[in-house]
Amino acid sequence: MTSTALARQVVTALIEAGVTEIVVAPGSRNAPLSFAAYDAAAAGLVRLHTRIDERTAGFLALGLSRNHRRAAVICTSGTGVANLHPAVLEAAHADVDLVVVTADRPPRLRGTSANQTTDQVGIFGPLVQTQDATGPLELLTTGPVHVNVPLDEPLVPEDRWTPELTPGRPAEHLRATVQVTIPTGPRTVVVAGDDAGPPARVLAERAGWPLLAEPSSGSRTGENAIRTYRLLLGGELGDRVERVVVCGHPTLSRPVSRLLSRADVQVVDTPARGVWHERPFPVDERLVVVPGVEQSDDPAWLEEWRTADRSVSRQLDALLAAEPDLTPHEVAGAVAQAFEEGALLVVGASSPIRDLDLMVPRYRVGARRKVLANRGLAGIDGTISTAIGAALARPDSTRSLALMGDVTFLHDSNGLVIGPGEPVPDLTIVVVNDDGGSIFSMLEQGAAAYAEQHDRLFGTPHGVDLASLCAATRTPHLRVTSLPELEQALASPNGGIEVIEAVVRRDNRRALDERIRSLRP
Repeated sequence: MTSTALARQVVTALIEAGVTEIVVAPGSRNAPLSFAAYDAAAAGLVRLHTRIDERTAGFLALGLSRNHRRAAVICTSGTGVANLHPAVLEAAHADVDLVVVTADRPPRLRGTSANQTTDQVGIFGPLVQTQDATGPLELLTTGPVHVNVPLDEPLVPEDRWTPELTPGRPAEHLRATVQVTIPTGPRTVVVAGDDAGPPARVLAERAGWPLLAEPSSGSRTGENAIRTYRLLLGGELGDRVERVVVCGHPTLSRPVSRLLSRADVQVVDTPARGVWHERPFPVDERLVVVPGVEQSDDPAWLEEWRTADRSVSRQLDALLAAEPDLTPHEVAGAVAQAFEEGALLVVGASSPIRDLDLMVPRYRVGARRKVLANRGLAGIDGTISTAIGAALARPDSTRSLALMGDVTFLHDSNGLVIGPGEPVPDLTIVVVNDDGGSIFSMLEQGAAAYAEQHDRLFGTPHGVDLASLCAATRTPHLRVTSLPELEQALASPNGGIEVIEAVVRRDNRRALDERIRSLRP
């Protein structure tokens, strides 16, 4: 079989497996695949995207796949394949239907020193399904799939392809719908981590339990959601918790981690997605179905949490309002207020998602707000590209926003390199710029004993002029230093991709965090 015929066979299999978006990174060895993808896009069977950087391409495809689309990314052989690994690992741990198609040298050149030749079969490890495209392809499975395609010369077609095929539907992620009843009685809270979904909220409301929901849980709505739960867990209310029902993938909070590790707390675990289902904390009961309750619990327990939450929320807002300079928490709060019904928000790792966690109000149930974050491995990789992909895959959003730190922004600044004619969403990217990595100042490394080494090893000030960086890619940029400026900028989106740089301090971050953590009802 010629390389052109094989490439067309692979692209046919992608479309029949429900792939609607194809991202291509340029290369010679993957030329047959690229030509086939171009012809499929010309026939209206897929939407084509091109990127010059494989890592950016991988996260763009990941973002596209996070919003009920199925995307494939195509790259050439050699190091280009390795640059897809961060996106593939995130997809594996978050259970995202990403398809990775890598061009390879023909079998006769494997194991030799031929140019751009390495061992690509199974390169992503045992967590990812790998298929060598020398036989029938099975792409209907869920989760990330790696298709390695050996291609020999000639690498260009002799004709245009007019594909005649029927697009398929991606395999569905089916959540269990049968319920098992959890008895009421012990003082219980529901912890909703990333991708917990509405069942966590429904359970908390039916039982009358406090809901401790991360921003990307899909559960941070309704009257049971406790805004300042992270702070309350450090006090008397947290000490009195007797049982925790865990939903989704909780990753944000050390107070939650400590709660789940306590010997005097019963932990009930519910189904989680991703390649690893074992938890890093002791589990007393593991359910394989969605939990429910027959009746509400003692309403006094929930009311104590609500009362305490109102008190600490008022104190937190007053503390932040009294600060002379714009704080990262106020930036997160402004984004949370601009996050209107029907909108999309993609949040970067490290400090911004934790700051947002303290500032998100109780949103109305059923308002179609969608918060996404790469919490499978919680890396800062590819956040701009993930946000662009997610926005492109949700064109009916009333608005698309992204919130991230400056180091996260710099880590994926190539995501702003988008060629003419490429699909571009309306996306407002808010960058909290404190000239370095402030999250480390709040951890053990930020203690006074390590002050001499801290900035060089962890703070990593960079001094990058973000305005000039944005100008290089013709991305509109606005720098703000106060809350009114930020609120005005958020209220006036201009369309396309634009960057709002919110400048905050880093030198006082540890002290500010200590003052916030000391708040009590």
